[in-house]
Amino acid sequence: MTHEAGIPLGISFRLLSDTPQDAAARVVNDVVVGDYRDLATLRAFAKGCDVITFDHEHVPTEHLRALEADGIPVRPGPGALVHAQDKGVMRARLTSLGVACPRHRIVTDPADVVRFADEIGGFPVVLKTVRGGYDGKGVWLVRSEEDAGDAFRAGVPVLGEERVAFRRELAANVVRSPHGQAVAYPVVESRQVDGVCDTVIAPAPGLAPELSAQAQETALRIAGELGVVGHLAVELFETEDGRVLVNELAMRPHNSGHWTQDGAVTSQFANHLRAVLDLPLGDPRPRAPWTVMANVLGGAYPEMYPAYLHCMARDPGLKIHMYGKDVRPGRKVGHVTTFGDDLDEVTDRARHAADYLRGLIDE
Repeated sequence: MTHEAGIPLGISFRLLSDTPQDAAARVVNDVVVGDYRDLATLRAFAKGCDVITFDHEHVPTEHLRALEADGIPVRPGPGALVHAQDKGVMRARLTSLGVACPRHRIVTDPADVVRFADEIGGFPVVLKTVRGGYDGKGVWLVRSEEDAGDAFRAGVPVLGEERVAFRRELAANVVRSPHGQAVAYPVVESRQVDGVCDTVIAPAPGLAPELSAQAQETALRIAGELGVVGHLAVELFETEDGRVLVNELAMRPHNSGHWTQDGAVTSQFANHLRAVLDLPLGDPRPRAPWTVMANVLGGAYPEMYPAYLHCMARDPGLKIHMYGKDVRPGRKVGHVTTFGDDLDEVTDRARHAADYLRGLIDE
């Protein structure tokens, strides 16, 4: 999707891919198959590149510092990206900046989890591996010392957090360029199912204007203080007592911003490219009062393409984005977007298409 956004600007890409079957490797012309965890591979790949950017946060921080030392522009740089790579580092830095977060601290073993629970008023608590977690992986809700053992088996530090009483999850997406220009998209509601993003509604319905402004201002401040270049997604909890707390950070085009492909004047992908290339940023305003994105998860249909006929005929305004991935149950293999003036109607259209493509509806 980032490659697609670069085509009108004549931007050429070189892709470092785990396998030739990766979705981006099927569309980018210049593909290097290799391990992003190997510094020699990264150095060879980076030669001749004007700038390096990412579609995930897992490239080792020390390798990115080595690329910078070699004179290769890395955006976002490792000094910023480490806050999306390491939840412990992120929590410590945001706390030092006075950004509202769940109560937290690093815990060392199951007995220490009990002590942490006592400090915040009791179980349950949330445990997270500080590195490597994604889409609900590396996260545990624990209710006792006996429940806590699994979190420590990965051999990496574990962060303990309070279980937040929240009304819903929100996301504030912003983009910042090297010279400090920044834009903010409308705050969205992100609905999760089994730890995976299911539906995103833009803008978040019923969000108080002061909370929306606070969320955008917080995201812009984080981007500036951390020196982020490119797209930053700040995932938030809207609490039952009317606050917003920062949950996670992602420094790349993000699932909560996929709605911008069809629903904003300038998509997150286009603005991310503009930022990392230090071009003027584009207009982030929505094109319609409501846009809904629904993820398509792998399900009953091993081959989804025949389902296009029904979805396209039923809803000519529907936008379908499939990733070319092999279909496995529960795997994100695409998304759909709808937009319009009536939220209920727009939501129903997106939900029907995503469910039909998954094989949950037969009509």
